[in-house]
Amino acid sequence: MSHRCGVRQAQKEKTRRALLDAALRLLEDQSLSSLGLREVTRAVGVAPAAFYRHFRDLSDLGVALVEESLGSLHHMIGAILAGQDGDAERIDATVAAVADHVRRYPAHIRFIARERHGGVRAVREAIAAELDRFADEVATDFCPRLSAEDWPPEDVRMLAELYVDHMVMTATAFLEAQAEHPGAAGASGASGAADVEGAAGAAGAEDELRVAATARKQLLLISLGRHHWRDG
Repeated sequence: MSHRCGVRQAQKEKTRRALLDAALRLLEDQSLSSLGLREVTRAVGVAPAAFYRHFRDLSDLGVALVEESLGSLHHMIGAILAGQDGDAERIDATVAAVADHVRRYPAHIRFIARERHGGVRAVREAIAAELDRFADEVATDFCPRLSAEDWPPEDVRMLAELYVDHMVMTATAFLEAQAEHPGAAGASGASGAADVEGAAGAAGAEDELRVAATARKQLLLISLGRHHWRDG
């Protein structure tokens, strides 16, 4: 009995994962508000009724994608903020982590960038809640580093929100840099494809370096402002 339950649970998790992955693929070229439930189930190869064993509706699926997209990123950034000494090291590690996350999960970042101000209220609210939680964690990390006399809680929170907004903006910039050089998907001939892919890769790497350099300068400006807060 327990073996059969385990098999059923594994199959259920496999189908749920397939629905999430299919939705992400379909959302590369459209918003969640325009996506049809049958499009998702058709892509997975299950009946529409099977969808409701995993999600109440497409909004519920979208909220699950939000949690998946942002959860791992803010835990990773929190570890960097807590573990690095010195502003320069923290900035370098943060920018590198965001760039790596975008390279590994471009569809997730694209989904967040599009749906943050999209037409599905539950998903907008879920994104806002995740970013608020992210800001709470950053603020908690900042508190021991800041003078309580100069930094009341509302100012610490404002600083944390500034960092979080900057990370989202930087992730979007990295994503756009990737999109400008998608590779050689229509090139003919193996040699020609390799040449085009190489050129696209070099251009993409150059754009990523430009985005990273800009992000570091912006974070450095924020850091300088933090050190001189209340000087006037």
